[in-house]
Amino acid sequence: MSHRRISFILGETPPPRLDKALARDVPEDAVLSRTRIAKLIDQGAVQVNGNVVHDPRAVVGEGAQIDIDVEEAQESHILPEAIPLDVVYEDADLIVINKPAGMVVHPAPGSPSGTLVNALLAHCGDDLSGVGGMKRPGIVHRIDKETSGLLVVAKSDVAHHGLAKQFADHSVERYYRTLVYGVPDANDPRLRGVKGTNFETGNILKITTQLARHKTDRQRQAVFFGQGRHAVTRARTVARFGTPPVIALMECWLETGRTHQIRVHLTHAGHGLVGDPTYGGKRKLARTALPEPVAEAVKNFPRQALHAAVLGFIHPVSGENIRFEAPLPDDMAALLALLEPSQA
Repeated sequence: MSHRRISFILGETPPPRLDKALARDVPEDAVLSRTRIAKLIDQGAVQVNGNVVHDPRAVVGEGAQIDIDVEEAQESHILPEAIPLDVVYEDADLIVINKPAGMVVHPAPGSPSGTLVNALLAHCGDDLSGVGGMKRPGIVHRIDKETSGLLVVAKSDVAHHGLAKQFADHSVERYYRTLVYGVPDANDPRLRGVKGTNFETGNILKITTQLARHKTDRQRQAVFFGQGRHAVTRARTVARFGTPPVIALMECWLETGRTHQIRVHLTHAGHGLVGDPTYGGKRKLARTALPEPVAEAVKNFPRQALHAAVLGFIHPVSGENIRFEAPLPDDMAALLALLEPSQA
């Protein structure tokens, strides 16, 4: 297997830990994250002054000669599949896709093919770099199988590194549209009693909790306080439907990006998503609130009514600030067209 060698000298006053010193001084065109560097150290691919070092915490000093041997990217074991894609934007470094509901992002047990990655491998052909040592699209974030909307994917190592940092820094702009049961309102005394929820100026619902795997159902996420990963969601009501109002069109934006975050948070607040089978997205509605055919359409909506509508970030190569919008997919637009705006 072929390798390339990256050689450089540590600059002045490096961090004492080897992995941190390398992450600081490694040439930018090498595109090696600290995580990748740590793996290379563990694999014995890093030499300091001619000696292999396996400990990422090893102490290093200014002027040390560093040599890193990196394997050339291998072909991915995932097979390309000619699946049509709705490409919103594409250049040499990245591609933005409007993903349909029902498509899994990455192959996994139970979904070995027909995924977005399979489609991207066919679409991009040889125009992919060795992200993580493997020739494949760089998946830096995901949206659920039954959630539709915008997703950015890296085609080059430079783009992957830059996009991953923006997602880690929570600087990426992400707005979702969703239909939920009930209408969140700052004047609702019930919501004032739900731990982790409060309202900001403009009737913006803010939900702050920790999220972790459910204790008994490992396929689900659950709200915790004192354990799990910090998660913050904000949401505002765009429109309300029914007499009295029983359905709301919400716009949500993420301060963090955790698995199922919007779905879990809104359910925690008592406003589960229409059609969500995992977090209880079916609810009895007052008979007079909606005409019977409309109530049936709401009840039988086949997926969580959630769409990633806006995606904005700084282009990791050009430095340009770019932003994309995707209209509601046909199924959500059709349901919305059936709903009569509330007069309340």
